[in-house]
Amino acid sequence: MGQTVSVEEERVPPYRPDCYLCPRNARSSGTVNPDYDGVYVFDNDHPCVGPDAPGDPDQPHPPYASRRADGVARVICYTPRHDLTLAQMVVPDIARIVETWRRQTRDLGTRPQVKQVLIFENKGEVVGVSNPHPHGQIYATNFTWKTFDTELEAQRRYARETGRALFADIIDAERRDGRRVLCEDEYAIAFVPYFARYAYEVYVAPRRRVPHISALSDAECESLAAVLKDVTVRYDNLWRQPFPYVMPLHQAPADGGSYDDFHFFIGFLPPLRRPGTVKYLAGPEIGGGNFLSDTSPEEKAAELRAQSTVHYLEAAPV
Repeated sequence: MGQTVSVEEERVPPYRPDCYLCPRNARSSGTVNPDYDGVYVFDNDHPCVGPDAPGDPDQPHPPYASRRADGVARVICYTPRHDLTLAQMVVPDIARIVETWRRQTRDLGTRPQVKQVLIFENKGEVVGVSNPHPHGQIYATNFTWKTFDTELEAQRRYARETGRALFADIIDAERRDGRRVLCEDEYAIAFVPYFARYAYEVYVAPRRRVPHISALSDAECESLAAVLKDVTVRYDNLWRQPFPYVMPLHQAPADGGSYDDFHFFIGFLPPLRRPGTVKYLAGPEIGGGNFLSDTSPEEKAAELRAQSTVHYLEAAPV
C-alpha cells in the first residue's frame, strides 16, 4: 500500500567534478567554491527570499493582503566530502555543524529586519533533493513560520493553564514511559514522540529549555552532535540504506521579544514507512489536518532502539 520509490543505493564518490557544492567547483552563478576543508556557508545563488524581492507588491482586494518577503537564504555544506552524510561523519565534525547553526542563528537573528531563522536539511531524492552532497539551508526572513507560531502559542497556553512548561512535561513523560526514548545523556535526549505523525518521526532536544540554538553552551552543543549521530546511524541501519528525511530546527522568533516558553528542538520527518514505501498524505492529513497512523510509536521506537550505533558501512562483516 502506498507510493513506492527506488531504494537502490548508488555508489557515491568522495568528489564529483560536476557537483556545484564540492570544493573548487563552479556554481550556477559562476562563483567558484573555495578549497574548503570543513563547514562552508555561502549565500544561495537562487534564493527564495532576498534583497531583490519586489519592494511594493500589488495589493489584492480585501480581505487578502500581501507584503514584501525579504531576508537571507544561505547554503551550509557540511563537509567537502561528497559521499558523507551526518550518519557517516564523526561526532567532532557534526559538532562543527551544530556550532555553525548556533553562530548563524546568532548573527542573522540580530539583524533588525529578520523575524525568524529557519535552518533545515532535506535528505534524499524522495523529498526532492537532486544533489546528494551533504548540505542544509538557512532562511532568515522578515516573517515568522506557521509551524513555529503554532508551537509557540501551544507552549504559552500550556504555561498559562498549568504553570508548567509543555516541552519539559513532554520530555518527562517520555523518560517516565521509556519505551520511545532512543538515547539520552546529561544534556540532550532523542525520542519518537507519543504523538508522532510519521512512522519514524524523531525529536532531538536539549534537556534545558532555550528558545534558540544560539543559547546552548559548548557542552550542550557537543551533546546534541552526539545524539544526532546516534539517531542518524540508527536510521541508516534500520534498512541498510541512506535514510531520507526532512530535518528542521524549531526555534522561536528572532525579533527581540520574550520567548521563555519556547523550547528549541530538532525534528526528523522521514517520508518512508517501509523500505521504498512512502506514507500517503490524503483526505485525513491534507483535507482534515489530522494524521492517521497504522503503527504505534512504541513499535517504531523499538525498531530504532534495536539498531546498532555503528554504521552498517563501517561494521565488520559477519
